[in-house]
Amino acid sequence: MKSGCLKIIPLGGLGEIGKNIMVLSYEDDIIVIDSGLMFPDDEMLGIDLVIPDVTYLAEHKKQIRAIILTHGHEDHIGGLPYILREINVPIYGTKLTLGLLEAKLKESSYVDHVETHCVSAGQTVKLGKFKVEFIRVSHSIADVVALGIRTPVGNIVHTGDFKLDQTPLNNQTTDYHKFAELGKEGVLVLMSDSTNAERPGYTLSEQVVADTFDETFRKAKERIIIASFASNIHRIQLAITTAARYKRKAAVVGRSMVNVVNIARELGYLKVPEGTLIELEELMNYPKHKIVVLTTGSQGEPMSALTRMAMCDHKRIEIIPGDTVIISASPIPGNEKMVHRTIDHLFRQGAQVIYEAVSGVHVSGHASQEELKLMLNLVKPKFFIPVHGEYRHLIKHAQLAEDVGIPRKNIFVVENGQVLEFTRTQGAVAGRVTAGRVLVDGLGVGDVGNIVLRDRRQLSQDGLVIIVLTINQDSGEVVAGPDIISRGFVYVRESEELIEEAKERVRSILALCELQRTTEWAAIKSCVKETVGKFFYERTRRRPMILPIVMNV
Repeated sequence: MKSGCLKIIPLGGLGEIGKNIMVLSYEDDIIVIDSGLMFPDDEMLGIDLVIPDVTYLAEHKKQIRAIILTHGHEDHIGGLPYILREINVPIYGTKLTLGLLEAKLKESSYVDHVETHCVSAGQTVKLGKFKVEFIRVSHSIADVVALGIRTPVGNIVHTGDFKLDQTPLNNQTTDYHKFAELGKEGVLVLMSDSTNAERPGYTLSEQVVADTFDETFRKAKERIIIASFASNIHRIQLAITTAARYKRKAAVVGRSMVNVVNIARELGYLKVPEGTLIELEELMNYPKHKIVVLTTGSQGEPMSALTRMAMCDHKRIEIIPGDTVIISASPIPGNEKMVHRTIDHLFRQGAQVIYEAVSGVHVSGHASQEELKLMLNLVKPKFFIPVHGEYRHLIKHAQLAEDVGIPRKNIFVVENGQVLEFTRTQGAVAGRVTAGRVLVDGLGVGDVGNIVLRDRRQLSQDGLVIIVLTINQDSGEVVAGPDIISRGFVYVRESEELIEEAKERVRSILALCELQRTTEWAAIKSCVKETVGKFFYERTRRRPMILPIVMNV
């Protein structure tokens, strides 16, 4: 490591949506910003979650002074129950962020004790050679902060997730003055949220959703069911406030929604008018036009409450004609099909469904192009690193930075694992560290890799064929079999001719092996697998997974 040089190392969140984690290193001091997760794409069959590879941090854990959290969304804190097994270091975050984190850690049996420090916007903490100031910003969850980091080589600004909402529901506007103050003082590097870098103009205010909710509540004749991200406390507050205004009772459905509502109420971030919130069991005591249900399932998740309602599979609530269902979230990339399927089923049940494509029931929590340019102009950085977004978002954000006058040579569009080094006057890409994804499948963390995923894809596409035979260990004679079992390839009873021909191929191979005095079972299995695989492809143009089982007697 070069002395007197600041290293900035993204371990996640670049070239992807989610899994956000950024490392800052100066000599013997390291701080980590966020530790998120992302949800698997369609090709990650059976995978529950994806977390960042923190091999680099595990190798340098004695140098890590803290993990700093910008806010409580899963893509920023969701990886911690797994990452803290490797590096249990102090964590700094705002009150709501730590409240949500503590609830997650209680569900994890792998993390015993975590040292947490509650901070608030405007506060500064010293961590080794870093001084970190917390700056208030607006987003789709309360208690969000950006970071102003003073280092020996210059000031660094990390925006976290933000938008410049002039009329936020909690009246907590972004601290423009602090960003401008840092810009006047001089900022070496700005790292800024790129999620909406493709969207022109400004992101609409949360107040737009408030107006839409009010109109929808006024027109609705029967029950209102609202699906949202559990962590979107502003949206939950809006739903409860509007329900109280129209004299409706609100009930909460879905484990994650119930947990977040309880935490937010306990910490004072959710104000519930007395008598508005009722238990699910009490719904039957009120007429349908006096009921609001807050639920999970805005992403069409198969086991979520809204999806089970749409499929007539929920134990306590079923959709009835006349219900108004508001899906107050936009689909995460990759979830579009599930969301649209859920909407279709809700319409089939007779509900009126209001969703983003046809009404203003959701606004983004991320800054659009004009806001991103304003942030660049406020901070006036010497160097710029677009973060938080797929590669096209990073490129678009880099173009916006050029538009406001930052030289192209001072803009770094990098990938996870690339190391950026900065002095007071220079910046450059200087190598790479281990970075990537770790797959979580059930209780297994990292035990599923590319080979297992490849096998799962093959099984899902072409099925499995098991060939069972018994051979006399001494003579090499076939005592029983071959028997062929098919799963997901062909139905044996309807494909008897194909199966019998495959058996004949196996017998021919075994006869050849006996003639050549081949006694290595591995060689016999390999020969059977290759021959039968070739035969099935010639006859069906399919490549099932072939599993020969040879038993010795």
